[in-house]
Amino acid sequence: MARQLKLDLPFRPALGRGDFYVSDANALATAQIDGWRDWPGRKLVLTGPKGSGKTHLAHVWRAESGAAILQSRDLPDADIPQLAEAHVCVEDVPAVAGIAEAEEALFHLHNLTLAQGNSLLLTAITPPAQWRLGLPDLASRVMGTQAARLTHPDDDLLCAVLAKLFADRQIVPAPDAISYLVRHMPRSFDMAGRLVDAIDDAALGTPKGASRSLARRILAEIEPQFDEDAT
Repeated sequence: MARQLKLDLPFRPALGRGDFYVSDANALATAQIDGWRDWPGRKLVLTGPKGSGKTHLAHVWRAESGAAILQSRDLPDADIPQLAEAHVCVEDVPAVAGIAEAEEALFHLHNLTLAQGNSLLLTAITPPAQWRLGLPDLASRVMGTQAARLTHPDDDLLCAVLAKLFADRQIVPAPDAISYLVRHMPRSFDMAGRLVDAIDDAALGTPKGASRSLARRILAEIEPQFDEDAT
């Protein structure tokens, strides 16, 4: 039977509050986002591994506060005074390190947002001490900001993340496929995304779809050291 062609269409991840699974790995950070009205100095730095839910929590906060969200790389072209008129989230802040125009824009956004009585959320993979910002005044301000940290997933969270990634792609995996991956895969959100992407590609047009056996094969392909005889 001929294999179906995969249409290269973007999927839209679900980013609502009800789509965010809370476990021990992210409970504290989630509570800090939920308590945004009490942030010291009205600002927070949210850090965590790639795919750990920083963007999801930023959208949860936007739904609660009406905040704007922008990528740090877009700061030089942004209307800073207009952004500062509301709550604002800047994602992937370390990407502007060493870019004078972008660092200056973030510095002014920080000051104007807080001066207007609004709140500021900054996201990054690493903590502020590792951002290598070149503007001393900006560096001192982010270093003095309360931080919330998302950690690597526990079993419950990893299971929920995999289920969500499959659902975002409108894939219904076999009942034992997710549990198998959780038992054997590296404890990484990034790996979860890679596995689901690969399973999505491989499952298209196969009789059994996203089965346990397919999940096992894809895991072995992505992680060559994986034991094919593992059960």
